[in-house]
Amino acid sequence: MVVEDDDPVQNVVEDALAEGGFESAIAASGEEAVTLLRSGAVKYRALVTDINLKGRMTGWEVAKAAREIDPALPVVYMTGAAAAQWSSHGVPNSILLEKPFAPAQLVTAVAQLLNAGGPPPPPA
Repeated sequence: MVVEDDDPVQNVVEDALAEGGFESAIAASGEEAVTLLRSGAVKYRALVTDINLKGRMTGWEVAKAAREIDPALPVVYMTGAAAAQWSSHGVPNSILLEKPFAPAQLVTAVAQLLNAGGPPPPPA
């Protein structure tokens, strides 16, 4: 899932992920993202979120809500100004990308976090 309220950035992120082989769902606000996550209709494999979002929720809050639903969900934060807050607000198993970043950096970050998760547990 991608949470980004700036259309041009949203398009770059979506295109980069598609070229990297990832299918993404787009949410334009933190509130929309949390609603989609809580619905359980789709099992998202990762969260890519801008930190400074329009609306009431920040990317930090979206990531924390997402982790309440799935504690192992990988998170990639994107920011142009809030990088210094990552150590106090970021969740474990996350990567922060400072804007501007190359689209390949985003794909690499998502792949790295997904691959770090290890194999799924054997069926009971």
